[in-house]
Parts: sequence; C-alpha cells; structure tokens
Amino acid sequence: MTEELFREDAYLKSCKATVTAVGETGIVLDRTVFYPTGGGQPGDSGTLTRADGTAVPIVEARKGDGGVVHLPAEGAPALAVGDRVTATLDWDRRYRHMRVHTALHVMCSQVVGGVTGGQIGDGKGRLDFDLEPENVPDKDALTEHLNGLIAADHPITISWITDDELTGNPDLVRTMSVKPPMGAGRVRMIRIGEDVDYQPCGGTHLKSLGEIGRVAITKIENKGKQNRRINLALVE
Repeated sequence: MTEELFREDAYLKSCKATVTAVGETGIVLDRTVFYPTGGGQPGDSGTLTRADGTAVPIVEARKGDGGVVHLPAEGAPALAVGDRVTATLDWDRRYRHMRVHTALHVMCSQVVGGVTGGQIGDGKGRLDFDLEPENVPDKDALTEHLNGLIAADHPITISWITDDELTGNPDLVRTMSVKPPMGAGRVRMIRIGEDVDYQPCGGTHLKSLGEIGRVAITKIENKGKQNRRINLALVE
C-alpha cells in the first residue's frame, strides 16, 4: 500500500517515490504527497517527474486497491514499474483546499446540528446540516462569528485514538453521511484550539486558523424539511 505522507504533514509539497504499479486506472507509487479524492475533498493534481526530466502531468489522485492511484493527463508520457520519480503537488490548489477544509471544520463546530453532507472546492465549500428551524443561523452573523474565531488564530493539532475509543465516544462523529476512516486500529483526530473543535478526519488541514484568512457565508439554502446547505467562500 502507498505510504500517505500527507497524513502526518500536509505541508509536504513533493517527495521522491518509486512506481509500484501502472494500469488503466493510473499510476501507483510506494509513497506520495497526493491526497486521493475522499470525504468531500478533491484529489490532488500535480506532476510525476523522472530523473531525466520527463514530466507526467497528474490530473487527480484517487483511492485504489494498491494504494493511491495517480491519474495521468491524456497523452502524457508513460511510466514503468520501478521508475524513480519526484511527485510534486499543484501546491496553490492544495493549499486552497486546506484553507476551505479547515474553515468548514470551524463552521461545523459552531452550527448546532448533524452534518448530512459536504463538499470542498477550490476556494469555496459547503456543509449540509440537519437543523431545527430555531437553529438556522443568520448568514451575516455567522460570517462575523467565524471570522472572529479565525482571527484568534487557534492552533490545529493531529492526534490518534483507537477504533474502540471512537466507538465508545460516538458524539465525536458529527458527520451523518460520511464515516470516519476506521479499520486500521487507530483513527486520526483533528483538534482546533483547546475547545473549538475535536473530531475524526482524514483530510488535509492548516497548522493554525489564521492561515484561512477571511471567509464569507455566501448563501444558506433550504434543501428539505430540516436540511439546510450553508455555503462558504474564501474572500482573501
């Protein structure tokens, strides 16, 4: 299986790797900095470059049976098993995903309701909440509240708990539609500040809230009897 370097350090922009498989679905490496599509976060794009300078553009990373599968652009040069490459992210795109993802964690912690869905985009994202009518927030008030927390620049840390610990504390899981990554014996936890947010997540995040910059709640949509979609965008 691919060693997923981004789990421990989301700020790694590149790494040396060896091609372990090549097939119709894409290219598998022994290690990678590319995050594969999952949990509402898009897969990374970038390049795989051989020592001779040949660059293979990667349009997306996905999960596969052999690990993380890197999808080459149409017509890209071919790689072979055993090739040594440098895997390099489209960092600007990934960093925007990290800013949006972290901002959505903050929003999740401040809205009273279970999360029924979500999506991270390039500079914007959204969460769907199961909300009682009295818990639907005001768009402008929520914007200012979130920006106040972001300006406080709370630190973000990664820790791990066992699968059994998570099973025994079901309130830690606030996403009703996406299960946290389990099955390996331990679960990755993301903590924001002392008490802003603490929940399982396998995605990529910032080191502190101040890196997000200002955000805006652009729209709150009615998607059902109690389902409300809250849209967020980076504004700087």
